[in-house]
Amino acid sequence: MGDLIAKSACDGLLPLEIGGATLTEIVFDAITSVAPWRGHEQAVSDALKSQMGAAFPAPNRSTGKAKSRAVWSGRGQALVLGPPLEPIAGAAMTDQTDAWACVALEGPAARDVLARLVPIDLRDGSFKRGHAARTQLMHMSIVLMRTGADRYGIMALRSMAGTLVHDLETAMEAVAARG
Repeated sequence: MGDLIAKSACDGLLPLEIGGATLTEIVFDAITSVAPWRGHEQAVSDALKSQMGAAFPAPNRSTGKAKSRAVWSGRGQALVLGPPLEPIAGAAMTDQTDAWACVALEGPAARDVLARLVPIDLRDGSFKRGHAARTQLMHMSIVLMRTGADRYGIMALRSMAGTLVHDLETAMEAVAARG
């Protein structure tokens, strides 16, 4: 019998650099779903600040930095990307580490690439740094984050990693061909 070999969701698919866009995989130590119980929102936010340095995010927002981020993922819940968390009193927590494929799309063409694939307004005045959205990328449900001027984080279910990379690569090629 062979040994099991751990592989990331996008193993062998990334990185890609096409035209003015680069697509890379981001692997987090842990991804934890955190849902505060009613009446415990502030205590849970304080506990997150203590453990990872970022508060529980407001709707459609993310908090924190590149390797330690809390991202709004739906009403009353967030995905914490980065460090493994200790249990937090007053919150339902679930390990989601192996459930997600996480990629970063960056470069001067990144917004044009995403504009071909997602049904939301990505202009600077509408989708600013620190914003997050549960939306669609083609037919996939994703979490989209604006993490920099020309940088976006994209999370899709791990089972969709190949399709995610394919759709982004196709859009990157189309934008690059446009010249």
